[in-house]
Order: sequence, then C-alpha cells, then structure tokens
Amino acid sequence: MSGTAAKRRRAPLPRVRQRLLRWDAAPAYPWVTGGALTAFAVGELAVVPGSSVTAFGVLSCTASTMWRRSHPAVGFLTVGAALLSFATDGNMAYATIAGALLGSYTLARHRVQHPALLVTCGALAALMVNLVHIDRWTRDGSPGLPVLQGGDRFSPGLYAETLVMTVMFLGSVSMGDAVRAREETRHERAAAQSRLLAVERRQAAEAERAAIARELHDMIAHSVSMIAVQAESATYTTPDLSEPARDAFQQIAGTARSSMKELRRLLGVLRTGTEGAVPTTPQPSLSGLGDLVDQHRAVGGSVELRVEGERIPLPASWELSAYRIVQEALTNARRHAPGAHTAVEITYRTGLLTIRVGDDGPGPCGVPDGRGHGLIGMGERAALLGGRVTTGPGPAGGFLVEAELPW
Repeated sequence: MSGTAAKRRRAPLPRVRQRLLRWDAAPAYPWVTGGALTAFAVGELAVVPGSSVTAFGVLSCTASTMWRRSHPAVGFLTVGAALLSFATDGNMAYATIAGALLGSYTLARHRVQHPALLVTCGALAALMVNLVHIDRWTRDGSPGLPVLQGGDRFSPGLYAETLVMTVMFLGSVSMGDAVRAREETRHERAAAQSRLLAVERRQAAEAERAAIARELHDMIAHSVSMIAVQAESATYTTPDLSEPARDAFQQIAGTARSSMKELRRLLGVLRTGTEGAVPTTPQPSLSGLGDLVDQHRAVGGSVELRVEGERIPLPASWELSAYRIVQEALTNARRHAPGAHTAVEITYRTGLLTIRVGDDGPGPCGVPDGRGHGLIGMGERAALLGGRVTTGPGPAGGFLVEAELPW
C-alpha cells in the first residue's frame, strides 16, 4: 500500500512536466513569454523611470525575445540592447537581466555561434560596459564609492561587474548548449530506433516470404509430381495408345521430373535442415477452418465462424493464404486480447474473397502497430495474390483484421 501511495504522490509531477513540454513546443510560446516580459519591462520603467536610451534598450531587449524561435540570431540584439541600457543607466532592470539570459541561451540553443565564442564575446562586452562605469565613477563618483583618482581605476574590486556578467553568460550559454546536445542525442536515438525497426520489419518480411515460398514449393511440387505420375502411367494403362501419343506422354513425364529437380534446386534451400524432403501432409485450406476454430475454443477462446456466399473451391495459393490470415488473426486475438469474443467472417463474392476477423478486446493498444511478424505476414500473403490487408480498431471497439483477396 505504501508503494502504491508513493506512486500516486509522484504521478502529478510527470503530468505537469509533460504539459510544460507541450506548451514549450507550442508555436505561441515565444510570443506569449516575450510579450509578458515586455509588459513587465514597461511596468518596471513606469516605477523606475530612466533615460530615453535606457528605455529603448530595455524595450528592445525584451521585445526581441518574441522572435527568438523563428530568428535565433535576434539573441545578439537582445543581449546588445541589455548591455546598452546597463551601460547608460548603471542599474540593470530585472526584465533586462531575464532578456539577456534568454538571448544568450537562445544563441547557444540554436548554435548560432560556437559556445566558446559566445562566452568570449560576452565577457569582452561585459568588460567594455564595466570600463564605461569605471570612467563614470572616475568623473562623477557613485553612491557608496568615493571619486576615483589616478591608479584607483585599476583596483580589482572595480571589475566585479565583469566577473558577474561573465558568469551569467557562461551559465546561460552552457544551459542552451546542454539542451541542444540532449535534443540531438534524442533525435539520433530516435533515428537509430527507426532504422532498427525498418531492419526488423524487412527481416520479418523476408522470413515470411521464405515461409510462403516453402509452402508454395510444397504445393507446386505435389502438383508437378502428380503430372509426372499420371503422364507416365497413361502409357501403361492405355493399350491402344499410338506411338506418337506414347512418346508425348513420356516427354510430359520427363519434363515434369526435370521441373521437380529444378524446384528442389531453386527452392529447396528454403527448407532449413530438410532440403529435398517430400511433404507428408497437405497444406491447409479454407475447408479446415472448422478445425482451426475448434482449436481456438479448446485453449479457452470464444469464436464465431460465419460464411456468406456460395463456397467456391479456390486455387491452392488462395486457400492457403486465406487460412493463414485467419490463423494469425486468431493467434493475435489469443495473445493480445485473452478472453475476448472473436468473430470470423468469410464472404465469397464474384472474383473476390473477403475475410474479417474482429474481437471485442482492448483494441490496438494491445496489438503491435504493424511491427509484429504476424501482421507483416498477412500483408505479404495478400500482396502476393494482388490483395490487401487492413488492421486497426473496429467500429464497435476491439481490433479488426480485414483482407481482400481477388481471384
């Protein structure tokens, strides 16, 4: 219970972080934040008025942040305006501090220039502003400071402004560069995962094509062997067969046997460990759907089989592909929606066989979105016959597999 309570207490923080990240990525984010900072600067100038040059610098610094995403180089204007207002007035406004930090962060975040160059330029600009202030203190003095004379202007304590502003530049530039590096790493990782997914899908498709080729090899080998046997037996079972016809049947049988050898040579390599083996069981067809449904029920699944239209014997490739699509759809239903009710619909139309397998489970959230070998295999089998397979949420929920196989 304590662990569950701790999880509940920690849950709001990730949600808040996700909302902030979405808001940060929104197109209106720089405009809203830049506008708010400018409004704050106007209020600050109203409370603490300054010269016209100071007001221009402060407002230019804050208003320019609204374009920081579309034109990152505007960060130079932001930082320059902040330094101008500070050099003129001697007191840096809070809005100007925020704008300068945001501007230097933007320059590093979008890599307008190298971070080391940005920090170096910022330190030199801070030193120039500090020298302007020292010159003013030398001439007019400053509250809390005596009028400087002679070599006093080279006292290290007078250059604290340079140190403070350099540290501020260094911190904001480092943060911007770190965020940029992290996003680049995330993009590279996503690209690597995308490439890996593409490789896995390609390997799965190749493996499925090899399985289809093995099954087609079995069917073709069986048919060609039957041609050879029937053609050769015809020469013995037909006594009044003419000599030219007898030679023709012998040629048919010989051609069939040669074709068998070529099939074994070209496709036998796909039979790992069983090259050249003769299939001992026939390939399944739609006539075996009853047994397939019974098997699904035997392992605890609930399934209903509906057949519409007149049952038409289809070519062996169509029968096998349709059977495998139903078989894989039922397997996915057992794996990703255990306990759900599944409906299998087979519809015979003129020139088209339609297959629909839908369940009332949790829907696509429990099914791999196109990355599983089963869904790839369905698509490969349908494409081999000029058809197509669509998968996704059903109209009443759950997951739906639809296949159309023209013939």
